[in-house]
Amino acid sequence: MSSFDGWLPLAARYDSPYFDARPGPAPDDITLLVVHNISLPAGQFGGPHVSDLFTGRIDYNADPSFADLRGLKVSSHFFIRRDGSVIQYVSANDRAWHAGVSAFCGREKCNDFAIGVELEGSDFVPFEATQYAALAELTLALLAHYPLTDVQGHEHIAPGRKTDPGPLFDWEYYQKLLKEKAVHESALVSAIAGLRVVIGLSQSQ
Repeated sequence: MSSFDGWLPLAARYDSPYFDARPGPAPDDITLLVVHNISLPAGQFGGPHVSDLFTGRIDYNADPSFADLRGLKVSSHFFIRRDGSVIQYVSANDRAWHAGVSAFCGREKCNDFAIGVELEGSDFVPFEATQYAALAELTLALLAHYPLTDVQGHEHIAPGRKTDPGPLFDWEYYQKLLKEKAVHESALVSAIAGLRVVIGLSQSQ
């Protein structure tokens, strides 16, 4: 595990400058997967603006709403588009800047020990089946390298401040896909069985 550089071959690489080293030992301290949603402009899909935001290339004049993004330095490890394609901006060994002020199980600063995945979407539009499939595959790929124990939404680690991935994200369907995709790999079956998804909900429940 220590020789893994944190870049997954299933994702297209698009390097972000917005990251730094984790304070804890990687990969041993990387135990949380955080699911977000994002669209730029809000509710519009398919454009280049999310990747441009995460890589410091965004044209603030492209949309009036982008004025609020000036000076914002934010990133995610992964971004899953509506068609299921995956982009990676930061090595999972490093700390991406996605969670902000947050806490989980009594521990603050979730960026320190979490991997962030952004889904192209919003709180008001159902996610695509291709996105759930890609997220499940990504989760299994990460479990092969990191001791993930929990999957939470941004809304769960920053309650009252964030609402994503929102009420239309189907956690049960995501869990079902995880089990189905892991069935032929015994090591992953064991890892999935111990993975807690959303506020302590076990895969076995």
